[in-house]
Amino acid sequence: MGASGLGSALANCINLSNLTLNLRGNQIGAMGASGLGSALANCINLSNLTLDLDGNQIGAMGASGLGSALANCINLSNLTLYLQQKQFICFGL
Repeated sequence: MGASGLGSALANCINLSNLTLNLRGNQIGAMGASGLGSALANCINLSNLTLDLDGNQIGAMGASGLGSALANCINLSNLTLYLQQKQFICFGL
């Protein structure tokens, strides 16, 4: 379940327009971050999102997957991401 499961549950909240999630230090990996993003992309009314993923292990692949998925949030006008990692290696996003 994890972060992907949380995202899937939130995707059922069709009237959700404002969301703040503090998932700091929850051992979320690349797959969890990508899954969370994909699920949130289904929140068609989401316009304001603050997502704190500091201190997780999402890495470059997870950040890329999250960003690609959130790009599909057509009504998203305000996005705040906290992605501080202990080790972050970029492979050309």
